[in-house]
Amino acid sequence: MDVLSYIIEKALVLIPALLIIGQIIKNIPSVPNWVIPLALLVPGVIGTMAIAGWTVEGAIQGVLVTGAAVYGNQLWKQTSQRQADSP
Repeated sequence: MDVLSYIIEKALVLIPALLIIGQIIKNIPSVPNWVIPLALLVPGVIGTMAIAGWTVEGAIQGVLVTGAAVYGNQLWKQTSQRQADSP
């Protein structure tokens, strides 16, 4: 399933922004890793609603944008780790 096909084009710019915010949060020692996706949901939804409109569809787009950022990050980590683990 291609999640990016469900995201409006104007909101795609938020994905790299959320990746950067996620890295900043990850560098805060007192924040556990499981909190990062939840913390990204707030700016993801607010940012997308600011772009797409203050509607339910805007909120859903925010969830999709946040999900794409978190999924992309995990995909990158797991594929790069798999390459590092290969002999």
